[in-house]
Amino acid sequence: MRYDVIVVGAGHAGIEASLAAARMGAQTLMLTLNLDHIGQMSCNPAIGGIGKSHLVREIDALGGEMGVAIDETGIQFRFLNTRKGPAVRARRAQADKAAYRARMKRVLENAPNLTLRQASIERVVVENRAVRAVESQIGEMFEAPCVILTTGTFLKGLVHIGLRNYNAGRAGDFAAMGLSESLAQLGFRIGRLKTGTCPRLDGRTIDYSELEQQPGDEPPPPFSFRTGRIVQAQLPCYLSYTNALTHEIIRNAIDRSPMYSGVIQSQGPRYCPSVEDKVMRFRDKQRHQIFLEPEGRDTVEVYPNGLSTSLPLDVQVAMVRSVNGLQQAEIMRPGYAIEYDFSDPTQLFPSLETKLVRGLYFAGQLNGTTGYEEAGAQGLLAGINAALNVRGESPVILRRDEAYIGVMIDDLVTRGIGGEPYRMFTSRAEYRLLLREDNADRRLSALGERLGLLGVEASAKVRAKTAAVEAELERLNTHRVQPSLAVNEFLDQLGSGPIRTAVRVIDLLRRPEVPYRELLRVAGLPAVLDLDQAAELETEVKYEGYVRRQTDAVERSKRLEDTAIPAWLDFHSVTGLSTEVRERLARVRPNTLGQAARTPGITPAAVALLAVQIRSKRNTKNLPLSDTD
Repeated sequence: MRYDVIVVGAGHAGIEASLAAARMGAQTLMLTLNLDHIGQMSCNPAIGGIGKSHLVREIDALGGEMGVAIDETGIQFRFLNTRKGPAVRARRAQADKAAYRARMKRVLENAPNLTLRQASIERVVVENRAVRAVESQIGEMFEAPCVILTTGTFLKGLVHIGLRNYNAGRAGDFAAMGLSESLAQLGFRIGRLKTGTCPRLDGRTIDYSELEQQPGDEPPPPFSFRTGRIVQAQLPCYLSYTNALTHEIIRNAIDRSPMYSGVIQSQGPRYCPSVEDKVMRFRDKQRHQIFLEPEGRDTVEVYPNGLSTSLPLDVQVAMVRSVNGLQQAEIMRPGYAIEYDFSDPTQLFPSLETKLVRGLYFAGQLNGTTGYEEAGAQGLLAGINAALNVRGESPVILRRDEAYIGVMIDDLVTRGIGGEPYRMFTSRAEYRLLLREDNADRRLSALGERLGLLGVEASAKVRAKTAAVEAELERLNTHRVQPSLAVNEFLDQLGSGPIRTAVRVIDLLRRPEVPYRELLRVAGLPAVLDLDQAAELETEVKYEGYVRRQTDAVERSKRLEDTAIPAWLDFHSVTGLSTEVRERLARVRPNTLGQAARTPGITPAAVALLAVQIRSKRNTKNLPLSDTD
């Protein structure tokens, strides 16, 4: 059984990796523990959110599947952070979990060059520091020169509910017990992380009349640039809160919590704490939000977002029923915490190929990340680079100024995860005004087209968008607004100063308080741009100076990013570096001076010494800049 690329795992990373490799022409095999659980949303039934939606839009611009899938199967779509700047605005969509899973399986089953098999992989077979095959629990051997591991929470997964625990990759699925030991024997540094999920409630036992309804946006904003509009009806979510009784129940049972009793030793995501963590750490808060999110159109299960817990089931029941609207609620599935193995991501190249084994790639929670979107983005890049590896071509490396995907991967391979699961935030990107949601297609679609992942029609749509924005800029630049009572009343209502003479529309739009759509109406101009086109135009006009400054900063940083650290450079031989700096550099083995500068503990002085050493050795020994020159 020989293939070009083998993908182990069928979660969000495995899906994107498999489709990317297969669509690029590689004969690809996807191996998973359970073919019925492809694309399973183990935790919240949603895609997107702050920072995460940027990743989904970039996946889509490169030709990935996640954005199209949520647009077809979503049940509620909303914009977040609408009152904040354009760099941090985000989309979020509730998914019909069953429909999302079924759609992903259908797409995979019908993809050319892709084979699906059910198997539990327990060993990676390596010869001469290159991957040769993977071996299943029952001794099946699957051979390929490139293997991508996307194992999620399944490596020695251990589920905790109260002080009881059992091995599982997630509730209802077996764990993979041998694979992490195989990786450790190959020299990978294996650690332990923890995450958790909420109980699922029976929606028929919820009193919605007591709750605040949260409708979706109209019109619903799609994720994919390839989606014309969302046609399916939206479902509402509902809002409730914990209260003093809820907090008392939790505090009285905290000794039965596996986290607070010492049963769980590993670190969980600090930015997504369990409800017991919120109650114990933020004692001054009187209540915490709970969003009641339907898990689909054809199920009664409801996800109480904000009630992630690993307390015993009897405590979960009392806690849930203390909440307004949930007094009679029945738990259909208990919440739980899960511990699992991960591998130190600083042992990866920016291509996501491992430094220890050629042809072996890691993506998703195996690299210490959390979240569907982070996993999907890594899977896509790993699949692309595995396919390119098979062809003998250079990998795709996205820089920090090109994509949030580039920020995330650079963070992982340069800095590691810092002891807790890694999640994408807009604050992690130093050039976030350049890396907005609305321009992801313009930033990355040309690359997606070149790789063969984005079709001609989608690429033409991006070019049409660019032309539309440029034409609208020209229209706003030439059309003038005459001073009138109506115009100045409009400006006054916005807290903006009046105009005394005719003013170009584009000059009024430059005022931070003046919105584009309303300005068109007052100026007597018809609206010609869609949601994304308008967002891109408005940002370019209002933030022109900031965008220019960030662009200049990118150009300055490129000098460091473009200076490769050759493979022949021995960090221990660089005069002037401290022992600690040498050890850090040898451990991470940065590819460029820019990556070295971002490595924790590496000073600007150390980077300068590296630059001098590279130049001097290259000049005196006539050595190449890198071992590939």
